[in-house]
Amino acid sequence: MSKYYNAKRTRYIFEPDSKKPFKVSRTKLELFLDCPRCFYIDLRRGVKRPPGYPFTLNAAVDTLLKKEFDIHRAKGEPHPLMENYNIEAVPFQHDDLDIWRENFVGVQFLHEPTNLLIFGAVDDVWQNKKGELIVVDYKATSTTKKVSLDDEYRQAYKRQMEVYQWLLRQNGHKVNDTGYFVYCNGRADAEAFDSHLEFDVDVLPYKGDAKWVESCITDAHQCLIGDNIPNSDDDCDYCAYTDAIAGENYI
Repeated sequence: MSKYYNAKRTRYIFEPDSKKPFKVSRTKLELFLDCPRCFYIDLRRGVKRPPGYPFTLNAAVDTLLKKEFDIHRAKGEPHPLMENYNIEAVPFQHDDLDIWRENFVGVQFLHEPTNLLIFGAVDDVWQNKKGELIVVDYKATSTTKKVSLDDEYRQAYKRQMEVYQWLLRQNGHKVNDTGYFVYCNGRADAEAFDSHLEFDVDVLPYKGDAKWVESCITDAHQCLIGDNIPNSDDDCDYCAYTDAIAGENYI
């Protein structure tokens, strides 16, 4: 195993005795909720879950939406989607917005009781007439069904928004409980591709409740400072796979 690979694995390993703040992303908190064992092995042992395929088309949609909303941000005017959905707000102008959007940086807050530096990168922030910030998340999909936030796998999206709301509040901002998902649904009913893809765009409101975030951070910290690997979640496919391999002597 190369020295480079070793350094890369151990760079973000949590050390219980360290006095230095330890960065924990919004996605790592979601990992803890999904499976404490995978969370522990990742942040204490430096072994991550196998990565999934990159969502490059989704990333392209995100980038284009940011450019589009930034045009209206610079003018201090609402985007037509906001007017269509009767959302009385404008894209928020702030010197740190580009930092808040940057992956691996984002909006940050040091949770002093645990010394964990919690962070997450937002897609966008709007501001209403009361001066309250509105968290906005861009999503892209392609389905013949009506897009619904009630689908099981989209519950993580709701928690994602709630962490962003919590982070902005910890940074002293007034944040409205209601955020919005700008959902772009790629249409597959066109007669031909013709080098372009058309989308139906919906703006879905969600009223967040971030009360769980504080206890989640505390529980995640308790997990990290333990000496023993915790049990896996019963529904964790990754742990089920590795346990099956270990138990059947496949190698």
